[in-house]
Amino acid sequence: MPDLEQWPTGRLLTTAARLVEHAWNERLVDIGVTHAGVIALGVLASQGAMTQASLAQIVRVQAQTMGKTLARLESRGHVARVRNDLDRRSHLVSITDAGREVLIRADDVERTLVAGGGLVSDELRTHLQSVIKELGAPRWNWAAAAAAPEVASALQDDAVPGPESSGPAATIST
Repeated sequence: MPDLEQWPTGRLLTTAARLVEHAWNERLVDIGVTHAGVIALGVLASQGAMTQASLAQIVRVQAQTMGKTLARLESRGHVARVRNDLDRRSHLVSITDAGREVLIRADDVERTLVAGGGLVSDELRTHLQSVIKELGAPRWNWAAAAAAPEVASALQDDAVPGPESSGPAATIST
């Protein structure tokens, strides 16, 4: 094993994130969903039906990347897409009962992913939230959204720069 004591914190964090996602996907395959699918289902469950573009903005990926994830979820009956009455060019995506069942099972996978509950530590969660807020704010205009509620509303309607605008395109597995 490499000498982890010598690794910089950023390398530890990115390596741990990749390993957690791989382990999660290995366990999620049994319920027919990926990490990316669980994230999309979670947003739909908590915020209700929305367009693919809006969902992509919230998850911070490109709309076409979200389209691949949604196609897989739809083929398995976890989401439904219906034409948007307000804008006939788009579809509203919503979670189905089967999708809600998958979320319940996925929550159990997440809770039991690492023995000893190391991933549910309040201290770790607080540190990770701080990193995300600090590094994400300039990329995702969180400071502006927090300062003015009308800006937060506009962020839901307009394209918001995400990680894909500041470097390589963000992707999620389908």
